[in-house]
Amino acid sequence: MKKTIYIFLLISQVFWAQTAFEKGNQSYQKENYQDAITNYESVLATGKHSAELYFNLGNCYYKLHKIAPAVFNYEKALQLNPNDEEIKTNLDFARRMAIDDIKIIPKVGFNKLIEDFTSTYYYDTWAWIAVVLAFVFLACFAGYYFSGTAFRKRIFFTGMFVVLLGIFVSIFSGIYEKNRIANEKLAIVFAETASVKGEPKASSAETILLHEGTKVYILESIANWKKVQLTDETTGWIEADAIKELN
Repeated sequence: MKKTIYIFLLISQVFWAQTAFEKGNQSYQKENYQDAITNYESVLATGKHSAELYFNLGNCYYKLHKIAPAVFNYEKALQLNPNDEEIKTNLDFARRMAIDDIKIIPKVGFNKLIEDFTSTYYYDTWAWIAVVLAFVFLACFAGYYFSGTAFRKRIFFTGMFVVLLGIFVSIFSGIYEKNRIANEKLAIVFAETASVKGEPKASSAETILLHEGTKVYILESIANWKKVQLTDETTGWIEADAIKELN
């Protein structure tokens, strides 16, 4: 009985979330962006999230000229769908609305090559790729086992080896990407202005003044202070309530 009730509640929640999402889309088409935001965020409150949902939220905030939440939601969408050019384009437009123009120092080296490859897909996608390849491996094994000629057996055996290699690469990529996202703590400045200081205390000298919408990397935390690094590798301390973490 309990399982039946749980399944019913789960189905109801999924149906309600889909309805709220559709209402959000309708409100967006009518240019009622605040109502669309309310509907989209009610979907997030159920625990459901997707690149499309965050992308739509980013669009709403962008239309309302709210830089920080627009950048934040586009970044969330990009985490879930790293190859979506439309998300990248809209994120670029949102970043141009920000006041701060901080240089991006590109990473180099072998780790950068691995990161570029593994970030092609979200880690959940890598997991699904591994699952699909596992079924392909089983199909190749069946073909090898039931083949009547040595030539076909060689083909299926080679296929098994290639697919097995693909499975290992997918698993490695998924684990690497998940750890990278967990360790690379990103945040967006939500305060209209935020002082980056040399030490984690209010009386410390200001290193740089940031404005809403700027992306930072969190290095460590002390009390209500966060040590952050900018894309130009400048580091300093910022008050925790001035930023919102992406992860």
